[in-house]
Amino acid sequence: MTSLSTGAEAMDGIYRYQRHIYDLTRRYYLLGRNELITLLQPPAGGSVLEIGCGTARNLVLAARRYPQARLYGLDISVEMLKSAERTLRNNNLEARVTLAQADATRFDAEALFGQAGFDRVFCSYSLSMIPGWETALQQAGKAVSAGGELHVVDFGSQTGLPDWFARGLRNWLARFHVTPRDRLQDAMAAIASETDGTLSFRPIYRDYARLGSIRLPG
Repeated sequence: MTSLSTGAEAMDGIYRYQRHIYDLTRRYYLLGRNELITLLQPPAGGSVLEIGCGTARNLVLAARRYPQARLYGLDISVEMLKSAERTLRNNNLEARVTLAQADATRFDAEALFGQAGFDRVFCSYSLSMIPGWETALQQAGKAVSAGGELHVVDFGSQTGLPDWFARGLRNWLARFHVTPRDRLQDAMAAIASETDGTLSFRPIYRDYARLGSIRLPG
């Protein structure tokens, strides 16, 4: 099993410099992130956890959209968390958003944040960067409280796009250690079945990306 320090070093190596231009460049191809945030709809005073929060871009948008929500984020990369902390300071959100360093495949939410379950948990283009993504997805599901929801957006299989585009995209993403998870729907369906949850899943932008959610019974 990869240690926290080893995994963190790998991600820090990728993002030590990229983090400074991450949001500027990713806005053009990480499609569906805003749609996911719109779908969260946490209850008033509810809690929201992002797995792989990166620069905290999504947490800032969620904080603005849901001013009564309590927000949390974890990431394995210390370098990304530096950018996230700066982003929160620049938006005066330090008091509303709590960050922690952790491995998405084996984190203890109670130890990190003082609570084991959250009303909403989401993964935004993070599973495609995690080698043990299915384990990370299962861990995310375990962090959802009864009656809560797990939301995911990530790269699709590009089935509705030209073959040359799909091949080019995958080759380009591989340079950044990103791999579209073609089995994402199956993995989410398995979690929904195990938890008696309700799965919603759909491709967007001609399967450039996919949006999925699981609502757990209350």
